[in-house]
Amino acid sequence: MKDFSIKPLQGYGEIPFGMTLDETVKLMNMPDFYEELSDMEETGNRSIYYEYESLETNIYFEGITKSVVACFETGNEEATLFGQKVFQLRKDEIIDLMKANGFKELEEETEDGELRVSFEDALMDFFFDEEDLMAVSWGVLVDDQGNII
Repeated sequence: MKDFSIKPLQGYGEIPFGMTLDETVKLMNMPDFYEELSDMEETGNRSIYYEYESLETNIYFEGITKSVVACFETGNEEATLFGQKVFQLRKDEIIDLMKANGFKELEEETEDGELRVSFEDALMDFFFDEEDLMAVSWGVLVDDQGNII
């Protein structure tokens, strides 16, 4: 993976939301670690988590009949958001950048000393330790058949 462009509601680099698990492995190879997080018996949900350590990126797959990319989380310093290296930006700069690109549903919450800045309309969270951005998480909603909703 050479493209670390965070694309809200679209994907990450060359991996679009909705790409199947098999297609992702073909592109990215097997992850360093993976785990099935399914809770089929209780909730009917099936999630698979892939961790790519060297890329500082996690990919989450959702869907029962077809597992597709539904969420990314990265701490990769090379990640860009709307052309800017997001981990070099301060909180207010990230907020301004998101708003300038049409995302306005902002919510902030502090839990256990960690600040989460969320843009609900982008399904995106920014996690800060004081002023330092630690991780970015973004995704889409996926139904049981692996379709983006």
